[in-house]
Amino acid sequence: MVGPVNNSTGGPPARRSRGKWIWTTVAVVIVVAIAVVLVTVRPWTAEFRHGGLRIAAAPTPAQVSPRVVPAFEQGNPPSTPGLQKALAQVAASPDLGSFSGSVSDPATGKAVWSASSDKPVIPASTLKVLTAGAAMLALPPDHRLTTRVVAGSTPGEVVLVGAGDPTLTAQPDGKGYYTNAPKLSDLISQIRAGGHPVDSVVVDNSAYAGPTWPAGWDPADIAGGSWAPIESVMLDGGRLDPLADYSRRSGTPALDAGRRLAQGLGVDPAKVHLGKAAPGAADLAHVDSALLRDRLRDMMNHSDDVLAEAIGREIAGAAGGERSFAGAAAATATTLHAAGFDITGMSLVDNSGLSVNDRVPARLLDRILAVAAGSATTPAEGTAGSTSGVPQPSTGADPTGAAGGTSPPGASLAPLLDYLPIAGGSGTLADRFADRGPQRAGAGWVRAKTGTLSVSSALAGYVLDRDGRVMTFALMSNDRPPEASRPALDTVATALRNCGCS
Repeated sequence: MVGPVNNSTGGPPARRSRGKWIWTTVAVVIVVAIAVVLVTVRPWTAEFRHGGLRIAAAPTPAQVSPRVVPAFEQGNPPSTPGLQKALAQVAASPDLGSFSGSVSDPATGKAVWSASSDKPVIPASTLKVLTAGAAMLALPPDHRLTTRVVAGSTPGEVVLVGAGDPTLTAQPDGKGYYTNAPKLSDLISQIRAGGHPVDSVVVDNSAYAGPTWPAGWDPADIAGGSWAPIESVMLDGGRLDPLADYSRRSGTPALDAGRRLAQGLGVDPAKVHLGKAAPGAADLAHVDSALLRDRLRDMMNHSDDVLAEAIGREIAGAAGGERSFAGAAAATATTLHAAGFDITGMSLVDNSGLSVNDRVPARLLDRILAVAAGSATTPAEGTAGSTSGVPQPSTGADPTGAAGGTSPPGASLAPLLDYLPIAGGSGTLADRFADRGPQRAGAGWVRAKTGTLSVSSALAGYVLDRDGRVMTFALMSNDRPPEASRPALDTVATALRNCGCS
């Protein structure tokens, strides 16, 4: 006979305990397995995150001492035979058309290669090298121009008096096209602060004389964005889009500046007209241009034609001449000649190179650059106080502007080298030498002023060759379209960079 089951002694509850023990054991095994995997794989480590690669220890921090290393002043200079060999093929390219060129060693002051270098040719914008050089010889680097607003001849009238600064800007944030440009808003604020009532604006353009553009300029280029009529006050060089290089330009830039002034003063722009300030009229407001050195850099780097013409008139004004196209061209020629440069063959219509009637020999452009570069070299033995091969200023006024000075012109011209665009890097050379191809070797090494017209292309600058020596050059092509001649010129400049020409 089977008796009753005693639940307190085992039975079914015991089976539940064994099941619980089994699941506990399985969980422990799983946890241990996971732990083993984690310890083995270690997903929190850098090696796991980088596909098993080992991370090396950080290197000892390097001590950096940045410095500018000068070009070699010793060693074998570039030679004429070496350059003839390096340039024989590239300088004979039919894409160069009527070609002339000059290459110099600034350390010795001597031309070491030339091709028709005395022939006067159309320089296009490389003429700005002459304008910059003359400005640096005739004016101090901190020279400024002052745009003023004075009281008019009737109550409520004010006169905007242009002094030849085309860089004034009306941009709301004060940041116009040009570096450190004066602001129209500052003129407006000063007039308002003075409490002078205004109901009409006169624009005084009388600082400049003669025509507003010369022979050889194409009026279609106003709409094309190359230039505006040259007047003594403008906004952003007459650009209708103040921040665009080749914006359409105004045909009446001085009146436009007056209208924007009127608008800012709450005056009807229809009450703006041309006129002249009365002698001794009371000053109501004024703003100063950027320093000359800043304006020269903008002129060279962006090949700004309007700014070049304004600076040409600045040179004329310093010489007491007429501030016109003819006066500026004459003052530039006189300044360069007084500094000892041979200007034979030079014939200028303007100071920007826009005219197809300008003529400059490659020899002269190269010479100015060689003097600028040579100013850093050690004077040759037996030439105490002078730089070897550098022309000295003639007797009379010192062309460097130093009182009673006897300094060679190279001392004033040296900064010119820093105003030149960098191949593949800045200004008008930013998109040249940069593509993959043979000219890429010149990127970063060539610095040059460009020049481009439909009938002329040119490069004038300097380069460091493979021997570590500086060479200056002027390369000029006429009678070929720029789409053919510019790459050919870049190839010649790259050959100078690749040259071991000693």
